[in-house]
Amino acid sequence: MLKSMTGYGKSTVEVGETKVHVEIRSVNHRFLDITTKMPRSLLFLEDRLKQVVKGRLSRGRVDIFVTIEGEELFEKKIDVNWEIVDQYLVRLKDIQRRYDLTGDISIDMVSKLDHVFSEKEIETDSDELKMALLEAMDDAATQLVEMRTKEGHELYEDLEERIAKVRSWLSSLGERRPMVIEEYKERIRTRVEEYTKEQIRPDETKILQEVALLAEKGDVTEELTRLQSHFIQFEDTLSIEEPVGRRLDFIVQEMHREVNTIGSKSNDSKMTEMVVNLKSEIEKVKEQVQNVE
Repeated sequence: MLKSMTGYGKSTVEVGETKVHVEIRSVNHRFLDITTKMPRSLLFLEDRLKQVVKGRLSRGRVDIFVTIEGEELFEKKIDVNWEIVDQYLVRLKDIQRRYDLTGDISIDMVSKLDHVFSEKEIETDSDELKMALLEAMDDAATQLVEMRTKEGHELYEDLEERIAKVRSWLSSLGERRPMVIEEYKERIRTRVEEYTKEQIRPDETKILQEVALLAEKGDVTEELTRLQSHFIQFEDTLSIEEPVGRRLDFIVQEMHREVNTIGSKSNDSKMTEMVVNLKSEIEKVKEQVQNVE
């Protein structure tokens, strides 16, 4: 069954007084492109989150958002860069001696110097956090896939309906072609009779030669046959139990090519109108196919 590339999933898992939130959004993309936005302290789990997505999706741009609410699962630790402090003190005393300055070097002065202090986070419950985050990720991913599957079902029905409409236009084109040849034959005969005013009997052979030239020049039998084949391939592909978006996109491109060829060969206003309608409907099919995984 078809799957859309558009979806959304959200889940929250509680760990004590802390809540772990995971949101996943996906939109159309030629390939599978995954980005994450999460606290730096959780980056060690980024690859695990991406693996969850890769195990379920094959195409689409996927954005993962992870936020922590409530009690921190990490302790803060302030470190002193003693090497930097030693260098500052040495240099301050050098300045004092060089310019014969008075005064003491105070703690207030040192605390305001750059790079003296640094903040670090220490994991306290990494296993518990990992389980909570992966649980939330799995649940959000399940919701995402369910939404993509539901939209995929709607896409399937829409594409089936549009292909049926396209095949109807194609059938009309095939029926119109013999009528065009007959109308052209009658038009030539009428013109000859008008020009000669019935003084000369029209040469049926020459008329038929002209009609044959028109029929050969505007023959779209091969294009109609290939289009029918493309429609069959398209419908068969819709039922494949795997991602088929790229394959459908290729088939639609081939449909466009055949329809353009038919349009260039058309020498009948009604056929041209049918080709315009056909191209318009195939363009709508193409737009929908862009949403298929």
